[in-house]
Amino acid sequence: MVKVTYEIVPHDEGWAYRLDGAYSETFASHDEALEAARIVMRELQISDEPVRIVYQDEKGRWHAEMSDGRDRPEVEILDSYSGALSATDAPPAR
Repeated sequence: MVKVTYEIVPHDEGWAYRLDGAYSETFASHDEALEAARIVMRELQISDEPVRIVYQDEKGRWHAEMSDGRDRPEVEILDSYSGALSATDAPPAR
């Protein structure tokens, strides 16, 4: 299973959440950035419909796979100001 970790960090005179070096928009407060990351975390937990995925590997070969839409990543928010939160800490998606 894939694990996604968002970090809450100071950014551009405000706060943002960061994933693999990419920043979200800047929020005025820590709490706003944390809430935005929680929203993204909940959305990543929602199952999707099955879909056919076609991709080319590094050797130039093409592959086709079916994704059942239930293969969701494990999501975590790392916040050095209030500790680490997992997907189970967020309220259920609506």
